[in-house]
Amino acid sequence: MDWMVQEQERGITITSAATTCFWRDHRFNLIDTPGHVDFTVEVERSLKVLDGCIVIFDAVAGVEPQSETVWRQADRYHVPRMAYINKMDRVGADFFMTVGQIQERLGAAPVLLQLPIGSESKFQGPVDLLNEQMLIYTDEKGLEIEARPVSEEMKPLVHEWRVKMLERLAEADEVVMEHYAHDKLLAPEELKAAIRRATIAGRIVPVLCGASFRNKGVQPLLDAVCDYLPSPLDIPPMKGINPETREEETRETSPKVPFCALAFKIMSDPFVGKLTFFRVYSGVFRSGSYVYNVNREQQERIGKLVQMHANKQEIVQEVSAGDIAAAVGLKETKTGETICDKEHPILLESMIFPEPVVSLAIEVETKMDQEKLSLALKRLEEEDPSFRVTYNTETAQTIIAGMGELHLEIIVDRMKREFKVGTKVGPPQVAYKETLTKKIEAVGKFIQQSGGRGQYGHVVLEMEPGERGSGVQFVNRIVGGSIPREYIPAVKDGVLEAARGGVLAGYPVIDAVVTLVDGSYHEVDSSEMAFKLSGSIGFKEGIRHGGPVLLEPIMKLEVVVPEEYMGEVIGDLNSRRCRISEMGQRANVKVIRGEVPLGEMFGYATVVRSLTQGRGSFTMEPLMYAQVPTQIAEKLLKGREALQARAGR
Repeated sequence: MDWMVQEQERGITITSAATTCFWRDHRFNLIDTPGHVDFTVEVERSLKVLDGCIVIFDAVAGVEPQSETVWRQADRYHVPRMAYINKMDRVGADFFMTVGQIQERLGAAPVLLQLPIGSESKFQGPVDLLNEQMLIYTDEKGLEIEARPVSEEMKPLVHEWRVKMLERLAEADEVVMEHYAHDKLLAPEELKAAIRRATIAGRIVPVLCGASFRNKGVQPLLDAVCDYLPSPLDIPPMKGINPETREEETRETSPKVPFCALAFKIMSDPFVGKLTFFRVYSGVFRSGSYVYNVNREQQERIGKLVQMHANKQEIVQEVSAGDIAAAVGLKETKTGETICDKEHPILLESMIFPEPVVSLAIEVETKMDQEKLSLALKRLEEEDPSFRVTYNTETAQTIIAGMGELHLEIIVDRMKREFKVGTKVGPPQVAYKETLTKKIEAVGKFIQQSGGRGQYGHVVLEMEPGERGSGVQFVNRIVGGSIPREYIPAVKDGVLEAARGGVLAGYPVIDAVVTLVDGSYHEVDSSEMAFKLSGSIGFKEGIRHGGPVLLEPIMKLEVVVPEEYMGEVIGDLNSRRCRISEMGQRANVKVIRGEVPLGEMFGYATVVRSLTQGRGSFTMEPLMYAQVPTQIAEKLLKGREALQARAGR
């Protein structure tokens, strides 16, 4: 399923890929998602449209940090899941350690349906606890399975864990509880039905094991998918809003009701252009028909329907409730939007995507590539909702933002390979601001006399600090006509233009109240230009004598870490001038909230992961501007002067 060049080079999954396969007369619509936290959006949108999932754990590494992130996402979408402990044939494989971590770290209720027969090089297959038999693989390819009675040496362990399985099931299911309380035996089929009910309700997580590389344990896992995970008929009817009445409506999972589907992924295909992946919740849709995009109130025609097998396409004529397919021809539809029958509109709940946390400045290597860069960034932004592109007018930089340094590294690599755009990346500059700290009166005069008509403008400004976040406010208090009314807008323009670059380091000025209180004019020589320049001169003069200071962007920060790493993380945050406002608990992790300067947070994604062995995560959003401490301001100003001196040379 890992078809991208970057995936094959790095040996990791980067993008979610869909396929369809069959087992025991059941059809699986399968999506393989990444595990790496940088590509969390791929997991997010897949979990939104899937009915159940298999979470694969490494028997050697146990519950890895990324697994915790994915597990929390599955909790949010209430997706029933099974755990499959893979790589039982690897050196250091420890089945019971991994089960213990599933319970402790994820707060789950694992129910063992299998035990491993041996481990590492001696792994032969699993023991089926339901039927109390050993499934021994007798060939190298893992295709021939022999069911044998449980060996004498394994009987005590099998008995112990079968009793634990029944106890857990009794806690989760009333039918089992009734039989268990009266010491009645349940047949394997009745136990299967109980496991299915408890799994779909999210009360238990069935645990299986195997070694997929040698095909050992894969067939029983596929059997378990058929037996325990929900089919589209097991999930509740899809809820949505009728866009006309604004009332809630539901759609049954049936081909007989009106069509509705959710677009969950956009992919650029070099041959057919844009592919829109969607999950059909109800009804039937045929190729070449029109669909209605409820979010955009637009009708679009689907030219071709395809069933995806990773990056290979199989043309189909129709799709029905429960299917996952891709469409060619949807030009306007974006990720998270609803497509449906125009006569029966319904708006399904959209998706919430995480905010990017790492950003880089990007520029082209040659001017000729500028247009290609814009096109590539637009395409990539459309494909990936966790990737953002902004243009910073203050620093004249194009900023790309994503979920981590690896995420942005892959984006830059894709631009080079897929879009043939050579780029250079560098750290973005922090957008500092300037303001004044005391009330001041300033005079602005612009007088020019050079034969013939001259220029004359004279203003008196009162300037004082404004409220945080108020920008520059201009107030006119001229009475008695000391400056004619037609020149007032020119004074305002001059003030606002001068505010674009302050006196300390040329950063924009914010949070100042400028009041025009007096001035004078000349009958002949005064003009709009003269008053605009006098307003600008007066403003610069006022800032210079008004105790100017630098302001920096302060971010609202939330860090989620396991308790054992709290000390290191808090120590690091203190060194970054973070003001911690509260510490709390969420499930089995600690949450630290605070306010921190943006300038101290570049590269923090890597730092927090290294401090917490990859198990920590954080989110940041802009909060306000605050004064930069004197020592740091001096450093910044020296650095800025050096930069300007180099540019001047």
